[in-house]
Amino acid sequence: MSERRAPDWLTRYEYAHRGLHRADGSGPVPENSLAAAKGAIAAGMGIECDIQRSRDDHPMVFHDWDAARLTGEAGATDQRTASELEQLCLLGTDQHPFPLSAMLGLVAGQVPLLIEIKSRSGYDVVSTCVHVSRLLADYAGDHAVMSFDPRVARWFRRHAPQTLCGLVMREDEHGQTQKAWQRRLALWIAKPDFLAYHIAALPSRWVAGLRARGMPVLTWTVNSPETRARALIHADALIAEGAGLA
Repeated sequence: MSERRAPDWLTRYEYAHRGLHRADGSGPVPENSLAAAKGAIAAGMGIECDIQRSRDDHPMVFHDWDAARLTGEAGATDQRTASELEQLCLLGTDQHPFPLSAMLGLVAGQVPLLIEIKSRSGYDVVSTCVHVSRLLADYAGDHAVMSFDPRVARWFRRHAPQTLCGLVMREDEHGQTQKAWQRRLALWIAKPDFLAYHIAALPSRWVAGLRARGMPVLTWTVNSPETRARALIHADALIAEGAGLA
């Protein structure tokens, strides 16, 4: 656990998962789009967003390692330049992938940002940390970085300690922390300021113990009335979408 106390704003907000995105009669608003960010700001919600690094090392607000699901254009996200990514359209809309710098300019401190840095085996996540930290160095708004990769929180603790950092965890077959020793090792490496824990794994005696000792616990993805009710009991702040929104 981190020895510093997380600021109050972290748990004062509910966070729109990938922005306030939707697909309804008023027209689609895609995830991780500028329109979704604007919707969250208008609703007074914090924003959770994802970061992939472009081929020319720009942090881009985009979730997937491949562009196909979100744009219809197959190919690795990190093999396109920032300009090439910005020219793609998010499916069925006039929205485009955009750089983190544009998100920071839009939000400008109006609501807090949770910036999830994507990582996977063999990936140079440190390079992403460096480029994200350079953008955040002059950003005055409330913000935090987080990742499934415990090296992200460790890097920010050592090299950009002014930035709040969190560890994202899950226990199902898609995660890398299914076993108790893996969860404890990730926590020891990261020494995060907060956890962002998968709602499917709550309640958890281990997480409850950390929370009792002062670790703020956020939970994702709250997407139904049932998960919302559970999250309100077992976490300090919600990362929500769809039917899980208040």
